[in-house]
Amino acid sequence: MASLLLISTFAAYASSQSTTQQAASVTAAASGSQASGLSQKVDPGFAGFGIEPSNLFSFTGGDFANDVSMQFLQNLADYSGSPPHIRVGGNTGDYMMFDGSYNEFWVQADQNANGQGAIASNGLTIGPKYFEAIDRMPTGTPITYGLNLAYEGSDYISNIVTQASAALDNLKNAKVFSFEIGNEPDLYLQNGFRTGQWGGQEYVQEWQTRTAAIYEQVLQSRNISSNFFEPPATASTIGTTFTIADLVQDGILTKANGSDDPYVSGWNQHDYFYFVNVSTLPIDVNYLMDLDHTESQFAYWRQEIASSAQYNLPYNLREMASIGPTGITGISDVFGAALWQLNFFLYAATLNITSIGMHMVDGSFANAWQPIAEQSNPPSAVVRPSYYAYVAMDQLLGAANGTLQIAPLNASSQPPAYSSGALRSYAAYADNGLMSLILINALQSNASQTPKNTLTVAVHLPSSLAGQTLHLSYLTAAGADSMHNTTFNGLSFEDSSSGGKPVSVGDGKVQSLTVGPDGVAAIPVRDSEAVLATFGALLGTNAVQHANGSDTESSGASAVSSSASLTIATTAAAAATASATGTGTSSKSGAVGLRRGKDEDLLRWAAMGTLLLGVWMMMYG
Repeated sequence: MASLLLISTFAAYASSQSTTQQAASVTAAASGSQASGLSQKVDPGFAGFGIEPSNLFSFTGGDFANDVSMQFLQNLADYSGSPPHIRVGGNTGDYMMFDGSYNEFWVQADQNANGQGAIASNGLTIGPKYFEAIDRMPTGTPITYGLNLAYEGSDYISNIVTQASAALDNLKNAKVFSFEIGNEPDLYLQNGFRTGQWGGQEYVQEWQTRTAAIYEQVLQSRNISSNFFEPPATASTIGTTFTIADLVQDGILTKANGSDDPYVSGWNQHDYFYFVNVSTLPIDVNYLMDLDHTESQFAYWRQEIASSAQYNLPYNLREMASIGPTGITGISDVFGAALWQLNFFLYAATLNITSIGMHMVDGSFANAWQPIAEQSNPPSAVVRPSYYAYVAMDQLLGAANGTLQIAPLNASSQPPAYSSGALRSYAAYADNGLMSLILINALQSNASQTPKNTLTVAVHLPSSLAGQTLHLSYLTAAGADSMHNTTFNGLSFEDSSSGGKPVSVGDGKVQSLTVGPDGVAAIPVRDSEAVLATFGALLGTNAVQHANGSDTESSGASAVSSSASLTIATTAAAAATASATGTGTSSKSGAVGLRRGKDEDLLRWAAMGTLLLGVWMMMYG
């Protein structure tokens, strides 16, 4: 029976992978200094998250920690070398007040709240346990913490100073990286937080009153510089007086009293690719996966990024998602959204965005994972396909050890079906040298569509790279509409028994290829799939240098073996590797435990032998 299962699994896999070959062509420079459109260095915590303040305990757990949810964050920290940047901010941050005597893992609604606003600006209460929950995140997690600007009662200064002090004093494991004051002040007239004259100028005045108080009463005594704040956290600056240029004109970069610096550490703006009941275009998976649409939707924000660069300050996209406010099932929670997200990370890096926070709220289909049973013992979480885009991006970051730069590659030729937003290619550089090639084939092909087309991309490289080995890491699933069984680099995070750690399941893909004598690497990537092709070693197999200076030989996110789930080729390869190395342990940083390169022929013969043995047993056993 085992042999029958083995053969049928292999046959089903081979059938599903039968493809029609098509070709495209791109050219990559050997060094970053020669690359067109090269980005700044990408911070290891670049691919981050935002958590809606009132929903914090869903992700961290309350009385019982959500260890699975926290493990998902730890995996990413282990892969990239630094925890992802977390913004604790959103609409509900403008309803919150801190009470040091309130000692519950819960956000308490104040029935007597009287603050102005359609929802009272002092309507929610948090206490020290709120920060205890944040401190469950991986050590050193950088936190952008949102403070309440909406509240303007007579005690507004003492309240905001108290909460800022509480954040700095109570967070021991995670670290406050910056404060934002107010969420989306460009919408304050709509939600009743302000009346009468309200625009960028009034915002700057109120913002500076609060930043000055926090600096003088909180930061100075802790030897923290004045430039610790990120304005303006706007929903959109289109047609408003909240643009970066407007705010600078209104004096937001004025130096703090007694400081050589202003209060601004960097800019903070929001965007969503699509927002329900705001965006007017029809939305489906195919529209999301047409990557030209991403660039056209984001065109205005590129103007703001350019403004940011004029003042030599970082630009942070602190709130973003495929679809807001809570996604749409069948679009945000399928594999096509993972391809969109990986592309957006890479695209944003080429624009020199410093940090991205994909916003997570209770019940959102756009969440990278969905928390389960907030107050159960123990709470848990279910991963979504978009999480794998983080894994891919962070393994890329970790391989570069703090020196990653991204450059876009333009296709010189491609089949007509791919000419409209279906193909994106990038080069990744580490220490100025070409490290990886990233190919995203976003042409929609659903799980039911078989056979699937494969696009072979001819990457033209300098002749000096002829004969070099490229190690292939695929981001793949059965199709664009798949909600389950996504893998990256042969890793899965869906096994409920693994506690959020990756399980090595293999993906049946070609593991490496050699650059031809003419300097051309012919890299196959199926419709609705992405591949990261890396020189030197498979992503995730080399030690990652962490922000504290340590090297991780085998990270906390190392893959758990799951032999029952492996394909024939991967099973045989793992056995051959264990035999050759004298060990059956998984490889560093959660990568598939296989040796590539010169062992490939051995692995192929081992796989073929296993297949033939299975056939013989079925016929004669």
